[in-house]
Amino acid sequence: MIRQLRILAVSALALSVAVPVQAEGLAGAYLAARQASFYSDYEEAARYYTQALARDPANPALLENAVTAFVGLGDFDSALPIARKMQADGIDSQIGHMVLVVSHVLDDDYDQVFADYEAGLAIGPLVDGLVQAWSYVGKGQMSDALAAFDDVTNTRGTKVFGLYHKALALAMVGDYEGADKILSGEEDGPLQATRNGILTHAEVLSQLERNDDAIELIDSVFGNDPDPAVKELRDALVAGETLPFTRIDNATDGLAEMFFSVAGVLNSEAAPAYTLIYARMAEFLDPDNVNVLLMSAQLLEELERYSLETEVYDRVPRDHPSFHIAELGRAEALRKSDKTDAAIEVLSQLAKSHGDLPAVHSSLGDILRQAERFEEATEAYDRAIALFKEPDASQWIAYYARGITHERQGEWDASEADFRKALELSPNQPYVLNYLGYSLVERQEKLDEALEMIEEAVARRPDDGFVTDSLGWVLYRLGRYDEAIVHMERAVELMPVDPIITDHLGDVLWAVGRKREAEFQWMRALSFDPEEEDGERIRRKLEVGLDVVLEEEGAEPLAVANEG
Repeated sequence: MIRQLRILAVSALALSVAVPVQAEGLAGAYLAARQASFYSDYEEAARYYTQALARDPANPALLENAVTAFVGLGDFDSALPIARKMQADGIDSQIGHMVLVVSHVLDDDYDQVFADYEAGLAIGPLVDGLVQAWSYVGKGQMSDALAAFDDVTNTRGTKVFGLYHKALALAMVGDYEGADKILSGEEDGPLQATRNGILTHAEVLSQLERNDDAIELIDSVFGNDPDPAVKELRDALVAGETLPFTRIDNATDGLAEMFFSVAGVLNSEAAPAYTLIYARMAEFLDPDNVNVLLMSAQLLEELERYSLETEVYDRVPRDHPSFHIAELGRAEALRKSDKTDAAIEVLSQLAKSHGDLPAVHSSLGDILRQAERFEEATEAYDRAIALFKEPDASQWIAYYARGITHERQGEWDASEADFRKALELSPNQPYVLNYLGYSLVERQEKLDEALEMIEEAVARRPDDGFVTDSLGWVLYRLGRYDEAIVHMERAVELMPVDPIITDHLGDVLWAVGRKREAEFQWMRALSFDPEEEDGERIRRKLEVGLDVVLEEEGAEPLAVANEG
């Protein structure tokens, strides 16, 4: 299966194919479009490729790149005429054929789907087999459809896809026993457990009056704290309701699920821009499918197209069980777009409508903490932690985050208690060990324990510059300067433009008598634009030296520390 998907991904190279620039006036639009495509700026790419096509309308590469830009943008109506133009010109294009398949399916023109395949148009071995199988379903030819699904199942590498989609087709026409045999693994071995597959099987079991089996299946996969969508389904099963089969209503839904399934596997195998093509095809076929919308939004986030991501999240209905997931994503997109106040407002409203979900309050706490609104952040974390039912290792991060806000508010006892609670839930968690150890060093408390914590953190995160800096700094605080310098140099190597780490290296160099090198590192630290207070201290060290600054601050002199 993975090999088949890699074959599909090879054509992603066409997305950046070079265009011969011959027509007068074409170069500017083409170069602007290429630049936009490089950054996945679909809106700008679509605009400039359209301008270029006006000057060179038969250029195959321009057509390919333009249709790709419109698909990424989610603009099917603009992509379709370009795909038709490519077909008319005899241009072989994987993405163009995808657009045409979607168009024919939306028009219920399955005969044209088959005609295109007979004419030699193709997408890829896996997709082509499933498109034709679902097209037989669309034509009402179930025997042919099942045979086509079996062909996919019997093709090396695509067995799981063929079985899963055959089960969907059987359930769609009411053959729940046949679907159960496949989904349970009775017919041809177990299928890989996916969220959609488990929920599909639960609905099939309920249709077979086996609610208890459905509940057992859900609990075995999702545990005691499922997300709201799963919980809603489980609650209906517990209440004795017979769940309707909602996964697939028709061949169009089946093909949308096919594109979504392929996108799900490609998500770990191919670049997000390529995976997005498949997710968008699923969107075009089933625009109200929330699972598809969430996948498209996640891919757009990876591509840093935050405005498009927000547009997708906005399409998730408020009454959908996954609405809170969309709002959490929308808030994160707003934050990354430097719209922090808007993100806080989104999460504040979500905390009112979905106040029973710890993740909502934790997310609000995170963004308030990043905005340095520590008191409000602490209150949000308090609400999240109060909602925890049974202790769970995943809860460490809420205590860790609240420990940070307590520390920033000067509430050290509460902060240390939270850090230690986080370590109780997740022993040897490196970021907690590092933060607590570093804080103890700065407070000149429990330095031996702090050193052990930070050494463990470095052992678990050897390539993390901040963690390595902490080890160097605690050794410096302990007066073990020669040992400290090795780790501080490594930290600067890992984080070469961080002003704090570079400043720390300067202090350690000064402590071992390498004063010119220390001054050089302090000047480097200043060039990295440190915080104003840190910058003032660095300038003072350059003026009078570290020893005088320590004396002015009332700290122990280096020689005394070294003797200790």
